[in-house]
Amino acid sequence: MKKSMFLTGLLLLASLASHAQQFAVPVAESQEKMMEGKFAPTWSSLESQYQVPEWFSNAKFGIWAHWGPQCVEGSGDWMARSMYQEGSAAWKYHREHYGHQSEVGFKDILPLFKAEHWNPDSLVAYYKSLGAQYFFALGNHHDNFDLWDSKYQPWNSKNIGPHKDILEGWAKAARKYGLKFGVSLHADHAWTWYEPSRRYDRSGSKMGVSYDGCMTKADGKGKWWEGLDPQDLYQQDHPLSKGSWADGMIHRQWDWSNGAAMPSQKFVTNFYNRTLDVINRYNPDLLYFDVTVLPFWPVSDCGLKIAADFYNHNMATHHGKLTAVMFGKILDDQQRKGITWDVERGAPNHIIDRPWQTCSCIGGWHYNTEIYEKNQYKSAAQVVKLLVDVVSKNGNLLLSVPLRSDGTFDEKEKAILDEFGAWMRVNKESIIGTHPWKIFGEGPIADSDIKLNAQGFNEGSYTRAGSAEIRFTQKGNTLYATALAWPADHRVVIKSLALHSPHYEGKVKSVHLLGYGKVAFRQTEDGLVVELPEKPCNTIAPVLSVK
Repeated sequence: MKKSMFLTGLLLLASLASHAQQFAVPVAESQEKMMEGKFAPTWSSLESQYQVPEWFSNAKFGIWAHWGPQCVEGSGDWMARSMYQEGSAAWKYHREHYGHQSEVGFKDILPLFKAEHWNPDSLVAYYKSLGAQYFFALGNHHDNFDLWDSKYQPWNSKNIGPHKDILEGWAKAARKYGLKFGVSLHADHAWTWYEPSRRYDRSGSKMGVSYDGCMTKADGKGKWWEGLDPQDLYQQDHPLSKGSWADGMIHRQWDWSNGAAMPSQKFVTNFYNRTLDVINRYNPDLLYFDVTVLPFWPVSDCGLKIAADFYNHNMATHHGKLTAVMFGKILDDQQRKGITWDVERGAPNHIIDRPWQTCSCIGGWHYNTEIYEKNQYKSAAQVVKLLVDVVSKNGNLLLSVPLRSDGTFDEKEKAILDEFGAWMRVNKESIIGTHPWKIFGEGPIADSDIKLNAQGFNEGSYTRAGSAEIRFTQKGNTLYATALAWPADHRVVIKSLALHSPHYEGKVKSVHLLGYGKVAFRQTEDGLVVELPEKPCNTIAPVLSVK
């Protein structure tokens, strides 16, 4: 996933495209036809008619298997790009273990993705036991490899590697265990993301020899991939973006501005066909795009057509009721009425009126052996802090748990998830099915002016929270107050529940500590003072039920 981006000029471009409906790269006549129905492919149609379904507002927690062939080398996220960036850790690892990038590229890693121990049934059952209400599978990443029996991309998991329809396996398991099913699709940026695959060594014995991103179908004669065209994977038959050799430039070009190479109509239409193929085959409840606003926005109508098709298809398969959720990033207030806002690894520091989501990960987005070896995973406590904070602001947490290429997670991840699950089993009533209170919380962090960095990236401000941070949710007549750590003096003081507080009318009648029972309290002019047992009843955070 991208690490930063800039909004310069986006709102102006979006406004012009929205009103004029004239696009530089419109979807061509396509093989997958957009379903007609209530929604038209315009912002006015989406914004005036879409309502976030109640199930999503109540769900609060989902798990994401952000898993595919980039997990093979264990070099972490964006491995299939960074392996072509001379001098990077992934470039060095690939060169040492697999060969020179002019001969052995990412295409040659694909057969090594075997998924030999992947058991979607047991994984999804476990995720449900942790409290997940929905599950996301990776459909494709920026590497442009489809993880299903794709009609429009021959480089797919049925033809190469595991020889399995990964999405089909995930979808069956999710529905078996009653979880809503989501698919994330990221391949729209392969056009610029793979540009380093056309580079070459700038020194050494192979100086100037192009990497395999320049190969074509003709180069495959006598090789394992004979008959396949590398350009269907790498998509590099186009002029380079401005500043392409500057590794960070892609973030400034994520919205197709600042000199990004414009995608061809053929590529845009291919992505459109692949996305509708997923919708028509697997009937997902949720769609996620790692994009600024919509796929190819604002240069194409592709994203608007996908949204209209997705909503209309969902209604047609749910007796006229709309239950679908589609995500985009860096949305303005109007756009948030038509699709659902996703924040990456972060959260706003206030309550958002419409339900939204943050996506985060306990490690890297793709499996990273260095994170494992250096014990750099999020702790269970950090995951809980993030979840509680996000839910208090009307959001959901989509948590990625990196799988190894064989389809399993490591023992350190399992320990973290087990500890998190133990907390959730006792305290999930304060999470699932709740809604924001009058204020989301109190404490030094709650009172701080914490900004988002582009599409997020501020979660570190919240995962360090201590016992002085209180977060609120409510369900019916019950108010839940969670201290984001156990106080050393076994006492929680909630200032917002003081006598004569502007936030709480009347007197508190009872306080229960979830997982324990009634606890002593007194309500004063300074706050609600709650006495906790000397021995904590969980390892992470106390949750109080206040009536």
